[in-house]
Amino acid sequence: MKTSELKAKSVADLQTELLSLTKSQFVMRLQVATQQLTNTSEFRKVRRQVARIKTILTEKGAQQ
Repeated sequence: MKTSELKAKSVADLQTELLSLTKSQFVMRLQVATQQLTNTSEFRKVRRQVARIKTILTEKGAQQ
């Protein structure tokens, strides 16, 4: 998802998205540990997406 699409979402939607990404990141971390993850680049994408959402949540908090 692009940054512009994330900025258009509400804070509640962003927090829901962040929760689901954090859960998938945990599952991927377990798969890496057990050597079951085949697409390792996906882990990097999820980690960056989490960072994007946290940054946008911080920006929205500063605006209020």
